[in-house]
Amino acid sequence: MVLAVGSRIEHQKYGEGIIAGVLASLYKVSFFGKGIIEISTDPTDWVVLESYRNEQDQVDVYDLRYTLKKVLEEYSDISEPVLMGEKWKKGMLILQPADKALKPKEIPVETFFHKIVMLRDRLRVLEQKINAHKVLEDSEKIEMQQYITRIYGSLTSFNVLFRYPTDYFVGEKSEG
Repeated sequence: MVLAVGSRIEHQKYGEGIIAGVLASLYKVSFFGKGIIEISTDPTDWVVLESYRNEQDQVDVYDLRYTLKKVLEEYSDISEPVLMGEKWKKGMLILQPADKALKPKEIPVETFFHKIVMLRDRLRVLEQKINAHKVLEDSEKIEMQQYITRIYGSLTSFNVLFRYPTDYFVGEKSEG
């Protein structure tokens, strides 16, 4: 039995997955949380949960990719990788209290940078949710967007950590 793209299987080692490609003796299977893994077409380590065999039953691979991309964009914090400037790698952020009797706090710059990027990504998700909100009036959406823009402006001090200017925080732009 040859399964088509879109068929669902349960693998002993990798769990549930969807066939994303069919080769002569291999299936390319997208396993949830594990990525695409090639497995044998011989069902010794897996069972069929839902099968597609003919063209009319098949899920188009492009539709599958589009749907997965939309789900990931909407329900996860996954975003394009944001790179830290080279000069900060292996650096240390040191917070020194004014009282010299107190111990300073050291934080790896990579850890701090990761938190800044997560903050930025969550602000972007918040913007999307505000824009798509079904109950808020346009004037309320604009007011909330202005607050978010001011938050971005407050965070521009951290732009020095980013490798590329396209990743910078941008606040309100002054006119003139």
